[in-house]
Amino acid sequence: MNRLLVVGPSWVGDMLMSQALYRRLKADNPDIQIDVLAPDWCRAVLSRMPEVNQAIVMPVGHGSLQWGIRKQVASELALEKYDSAIVLPNSLKSALIPWMAKISQRRGWHGEMRYGLLNDRRKLDKDAFPMMVQRYAALAEMPCDSADSLLPVLSPQLHVDSEHQQLLTAEYGLESGMFVAFCPGAEFGPAKRWPDYHYAELAEKLIGKGFQVVLFGSAKDAEVTAQILSKLKQSEYADAERCVDLAGKTSLQDVIDLLAASAVTVSNDSGLMHIAAAVNVPVIALYGPTSPGFTPPLSEKAEVIRLIDGFHKIRKGDAEQGYHQSMIDITPELVLEKLQAYLPELA
Repeated sequence: MNRLLVVGPSWVGDMLMSQALYRRLKADNPDIQIDVLAPDWCRAVLSRMPEVNQAIVMPVGHGSLQWGIRKQVASELALEKYDSAIVLPNSLKSALIPWMAKISQRRGWHGEMRYGLLNDRRKLDKDAFPMMVQRYAALAEMPCDSADSLLPVLSPQLHVDSEHQQLLTAEYGLESGMFVAFCPGAEFGPAKRWPDYHYAELAEKLIGKGFQVVLFGSAKDAEVTAQILSKLKQSEYADAERCVDLAGKTSLQDVIDLLAASAVTVSNDSGLMHIAAAVNVPVIALYGPTSPGFTPPLSEKAEVIRLIDGFHKIRKGDAEQGYHQSMIDITPELVLEKLQAYLPELA
């Protein structure tokens, strides 16, 4: 049996992109055993990827060296006798453990001057591989010149636990296929977020049409979801009881199964957006300063709304509350119009 160790990325959305690599590896070699070294918070996502044998917790924080801990992890992994390793992050630190573990074949992009650490070190042409998922998938194959020469990229597909899903929908009083999921959080502050008042207005319109609205996010997003719910309670036109705030109250595995039960998901550019796409529900993805060209939602049922072009490095919006003007300009009416394709009741 061919045993492979993958050093995975640190963010949930990027980890979803990496499944394209695992799917391609399994399609080419069904007997390969794939273990993924990743932060603890990614284990829930990896557990829903059928191609992954096990997730191994990376105890070192993102960007931290901690040489001694890395050496200890490498010593433990050396006992597993891996045949090869693929390193997905581009940092020098991420390539240390496979080298320390003396894994004979170590593959990855050149990244941060990783001479010696990788012995199958490939030079990345960013224009030839414009999408992250293409860069990951390309590492499953012999070196190639461009994304055009890749085998078809296999999009992320997470397993959904239908029995667990039924328990969750019953617990929270939800009707499968009859609620709209909102994912209003995003990393790096409010510049990537659609304004809370726009989410509240859209929720009001959906509730008025008979739908439930469910707010998803981590504990860090609870402040944002609370603002949405507060504005909804101030409205005389909507029953706020039809809006369920689950931010910080569910595990990531819970979120995977619940998003799969939604009629459609409305999301900022975030990890939850990629999860919704990977469980094959329709997604309305709202983009502002970040570009969907690099990490779009990978689903035929996903539709991107973006009113500007190009990539903007700005991490802080210049409008009130730090929102980016390009996100403010996406009106609830525009999102509602896009939702009509998936919710005939709105037409």
